[in-house]
Amino acid sequence: MSMPMLDAAHAPLSNNHLVPVDTQALFGVSVPFVVQGFAVANDWVPAADPAYRFEPTTTMAILAGFAHNRRVLLQGLHGTGKSSHLEQVAARLNWPLLRINLDSQVSRLDLLGRDAIVLKDGLQITEFQEGLLPWALRHGVALVFDEYDAGRPDVMFVVQRLLETDGKLTLLDANRVITPHPEFRLFATANTVGLGDAQGIYQGTQILNQGQLDRWQLIVRLSYLSPEDEAALLQSKLPALAQQPYADQVAPMTRLAELIRQAFAHGDLAVVLSPRTLLNWAENWIICGNPADPVEQSLAETFRLSYLNRCDPVDYPMVAEFYQRCFGVELL
Repeated sequence: MSMPMLDAAHAPLSNNHLVPVDTQALFGVSVPFVVQGFAVANDWVPAADPAYRFEPTTTMAILAGFAHNRRVLLQGLHGTGKSSHLEQVAARLNWPLLRINLDSQVSRLDLLGRDAIVLKDGLQITEFQEGLLPWALRHGVALVFDEYDAGRPDVMFVVQRLLETDGKLTLLDANRVITPHPEFRLFATANTVGLGDAQGIYQGTQILNQGQLDRWQLIVRLSYLSPEDEAALLQSKLPALAQQPYADQVAPMTRLAELIRQAFAHGDLAVVLSPRTLLNWAENWIICGNPADPVEQSLAETFRLSYLNRCDPVDYPMVAEFYQRCFGVELL
């Protein structure tokens, strides 16, 4: 894993300072504590999405993580907006953020660092090159472990010490102890709650050490948006959906997504219609829909291309029933 490039002109917290922010104005959420953000953004701050809709409880937990250095774990099905929620809060706080995906290829050496042969003064010497964790600790970024429940056991024990709010990192190979920067923050996202994947939909996830899970101070379960909020989100991201012939179909689309998600949650369907897939469907409809064809035809065809073709054929009748209930059209 290559290290992030960093120079003095772009150090995450260089020549910057924290200032109080208005959470109601930024997030539409009032919290009973003072929240600060950085006065200016830099290259490490995520890009803000003006159309993003913040879920109040999740936003309050993330803000508590930033304001009071709480360790926050976000859990939810794919497409519920776990990583994007963290990024959009950080974007509005001008807080530098680094995401690390804990896939099976990430090792202890990637995180902590390793000895490497470098050329100095024309001579080859062995020098310790720090990994992502000490880099993040020293520079005071918000560190996000994505797919936290997919991490290898040896990697997870490296993370465990950091879960203490004053967690120092000991680098045995470098004979150093790193004290976290005052603005260092730690978050994680996961599809499961560390108890395994009973449904078999998240290959590669692990049963997590309960002693480590106990160190997460705030655990948030993220759900999908309501059909009304999701319709508003779709139209804010794709303004064409607010115009005809699209506008009348947005509410049935989000209602269909809700029905499919309810069936998925009960184990009746194997593939969920996530917000990401719903957005893809809407975009595909706008891009691929033939204006000469009836709306019902192009909408159904792009639904097949965006979602139905991913399903097991045994699930087609149930999906078709939901489709007929929402649109009054036979899908099959």
